[in-house]
Amino acid sequence: MEKRIVILGAGESGTGSAVLAKLKGFDVFVSDKAAIATQYKQLLDEYKIAWEEETHTSELILNAAEVIKSPGIPDKAPIVLQIKEKHIPIISEIEFAMRYTTAKTVGITGSNGKTTTTLLTYHIFKNAGYNVGLGGNIGKSFALQVALENFDWYILELSSFQLDGMPEHSPDISILLNITPDHLDRYDYKFENYVDSKFGIVRNPSADKYLIYCADDPILVAEVIKRMSNFNGLQLLPFSVKNAENAVANFHDQTIEIADKQEPFSIDYTTMLLTGTHNVYNTMAATLAARLGQIRKDIIRESLTNFKSVEHRLEPVLQIKNVQYINDSKATNVNSVWYALESTKPGIVWIAGGVDKGNDYSEIMDLVKAKVRVLICLGVDNSKLKASFEGKVQLFEAGSMKEAVKIAYAEAKKEETVLLSPACASFDLFKNYEDRGRQFKEEVRKL
Repeated sequence: MEKRIVILGAGESGTGSAVLAKLKGFDVFVSDKAAIATQYKQLLDEYKIAWEEETHTSELILNAAEVIKSPGIPDKAPIVLQIKEKHIPIISEIEFAMRYTTAKTVGITGSNGKTTTTLLTYHIFKNAGYNVGLGGNIGKSFALQVALENFDWYILELSSFQLDGMPEHSPDISILLNITPDHLDRYDYKFENYVDSKFGIVRNPSADKYLIYCADDPILVAEVIKRMSNFNGLQLLPFSVKNAENAVANFHDQTIEIADKQEPFSIDYTTMLLTGTHNVYNTMAATLAARLGQIRKDIIRESLTNFKSVEHRLEPVLQIKNVQYINDSKATNVNSVWYALESTKPGIVWIAGGVDKGNDYSEIMDLVKAKVRVLICLGVDNSKLKASFEGKVQLFEAGSMKEAVKIAYAEAKKEETVLLSPACASFDLFKNYEDRGRQFKEEVRKL
């Protein structure tokens, strides 16, 4: 009898998992509480995979031997609680796909910088002529690529939700960029639960695996020390802009220094298109991963000079009447906003707000006082933002992106910056952060 696998969620992750499971001979059923997009229905039908939408039928789900849960579904969803009561194992797409590939994997996580670092690492590997796939929390489904492609390497952006479902596998090369409070609503508002989730990227360490991590992040450093006895020979490669002890990548005088055992080398950061301290960290991490992949230093240097920043992450939009408009819609937590404010000169008209995820705005209070002149609160409920910054900056409220941009245009002075950097999720007024960023760019172009 075929082993039954049920997949919750029929988006990119779920449908990819379904196809891989079907090709591996499982009895597959896909269930989505929402409507399934046409493209995914067509894919499921093509592979003769049974599915349901806008409901979860318990009888068709609770007879599974294993459940693959899409990362967007909370652990406290009623159907997930029923599955747990039945002691049915729940895994992520990443865990499932890793069972069926012999390719090398680079996994990248952190509260901020994941997407840029993932795309930069992929860009370097691609430029080096490697047969490489891009997946995880970005690009095409990792499981679908394992099912239909034959890559030698995968570069994977991994969210905490994906790592929660990875009990047995971990990447060959893991990158931990930073850990700051985020998604605490999914972790019982306990930061230590979120930290444990992020360290799931090295849940199964061994002497032939690597952890690249930021030695300037005190939380990361403390956790690495605490967990050292369980690392089973895991090879550690710390990086730092503050000359941290034992760092194998450092930064000074606009130069990244890589202490490579085989061939130390340096990178002139002024030749790169990426700017800001946060991107120095991202570049160090990607460079170390590339060296572990045996990519030549000249190819790394060349790749770094022609890589452009990620859409919706400190993305320059237009300069109008000597005012710069910047789209940082991907900044969905306070720490991301810290990087944005730190990288922007004083005189900021800041557009922020949305669905709060347990934010602590005290972390950016000094930066806001020093750099922000006007705050435009964009969201259904702006009470927390207003309470945090009332009396510190000039405050406005907007109920739409059009209104927010119009206020910004009216209030911004010459040489200032209008910065969309929300610190919050987007689901109150927008489909997602991409929709929010694109609406911002559209409204700016109409000015």
